[in-house]
Amino acid sequence: MKDMIEDPKSQTLTFRKPVAEDGEAVWALVRRCKPLDENSIYCNLLQCDHFADTCIVAEQGGEIVGWISGYIPPAEPDTLFVWQVAVGEEARGQGLGGRMLSRLMARDACEGVTRMKTTITRDNAASWGLFKGFAKRAGGDLSSEPHFTRDDHFGNRQATEHMVTIEFDAAAFAQAA
Repeated sequence: MKDMIEDPKSQTLTFRKPVAEDGEAVWALVRRCKPLDENSIYCNLLQCDHFADTCIVAEQGGEIVGWISGYIPPAEPDTLFVWQVAVGEEARGQGLGGRMLSRLMARDACEGVTRMKTTITRDNAASWGLFKGFAKRAGGDLSSEPHFTRDDHFGNRQATEHMVTIEFDAAAFAQAA
């Protein structure tokens, strides 16, 4: 896949692996993208540094406008767990989240990945739409079930997170992408 494309606003949109120096800009983007959980700058710095192969940033006009953090769980080498997706207001409505997911899956680090997982609260319509769209493009099956529950894990402070699992044929997806 090409790393640079023209967006509908005629500004170049660049996709790349993050570097440690992106940590603060990623943290600031996540803070602007409510209702995402804010991690510490240090957490985002570690994601950009230690997990660069399974994370992606999108830049437009020299600014980070999109971010996906993910990792391959050690016990599940066929799975990409997507931790967080952030798209700045200035870049919304362009399908940026889906394009970042597709570019992540095209990386060598995701060779052999046939499952994507993430957790989503029931009321997060944007995330449900993003992952349902990815499942459709990947020709995959999407399932979900309560995973981290309000009562058992969050002390009634946060809504239940549903584990979303998308099973797909990696070879078929690569050809379609």
